[in-house]
Amino acid sequence: MTRLLPTGNALRVVAAYCAAVLLFIIGDLVHPGFASFASVTSILLVASFVGLVAAGQCFVVLIGGIDLSVPWVLNAAAILLATSSLGLDSRALYAVGLTLGMGALAGLANGAGVVWFGVPAVVMTLAMNGIMEGLALGLSGGMTCTACASYAPPVIQAAVHDVWLGVPAALWLWLSVIVVVSFVLGLTRFGRATYAIGNNARAAFLAGVNVNLTTVFLYVLSGIFSALAGILLVGFGGQASLGMGSPYLFQSIAAVVIGGVSILGGSGNYLGAAAGAMSLTALVSVLLALNMPDYGRSIIYGVVILVLLLLYGREQRE
Repeated sequence: MTRLLPTGNALRVVAAYCAAVLLFIIGDLVHPGFASFASVTSILLVASFVGLVAAGQCFVVLIGGIDLSVPWVLNAAAILLATSSLGLDSRALYAVGLTLGMGALAGLANGAGVVWFGVPAVVMTLAMNGIMEGLALGLSGGMTCTACASYAPPVIQAAVHDVWLGVPAALWLWLSVIVVVSFVLGLTRFGRATYAIGNNARAAFLAGVNVNLTTVFLYVLSGIFSALAGILLVGFGGQASLGMGSPYLFQSIAAVVIGGVSILGGSGNYLGAAAGAMSLTALVSVLLALNMPDYGRSIIYGVVILVLLLLYGREQRE
């Protein structure tokens, strides 16, 4: 497991990237200019938000878990960033630290519930999603507080929109995340421990892996990545809003599955999840270019995920 691309998953990763390229080609045929540099860059910028959330989701799915608290951890992070920074660059560093700390705390609570209290991951993270929603709505007065109208500090907006070598800064950040996460999973002891737990937690424990601590830390990472996505989304849109995290639960799980990460754990790589985020966002863009209604897009999402799960499940049985 010291390879960036485990042999059994290399084909899935390549297929996910090929699917993204194919979708851009189809989009250009349907809507000329869809595959232009500016258009592709804009689509990848949107994909970066999905990809950041999918990074955390990938960590927990690799051990056979799941994080359903993503929507309101992200939304609460966006609100906290805006209200704690008050739109001032002088408060930006403090606000970012506070927001990431909130995400880590939510992840810590998820991990503690799963590991030490034996609560199933689905139940624990779903409950945490409800708790975060209640806290966000209650403390912000349903987004009616004065500070809730604050814009993201200019420095955070610049971190998303500034262009370096023709590419938005947020894409450079995502590229850095792809490199770091892939390195951690593929070439470190922590990564090997993650795969070992996903394959067989008991065997990993007997081999000397601290299963409980590693599991908790993986949920902490998921919370941090959700909070980071919330910060960047505020920088992208300027302000926080209620419900802005809702699309990212399904999309983060879909990106992970499309990228070939086994929903049962122990197999996959973030390179694949990143490709899944690109493919999914390109698919959404193509469907929008075709004027596909919301219900049609939802049906197609569901069919794609179901087909991939059936195919991957059959491969594992064989």
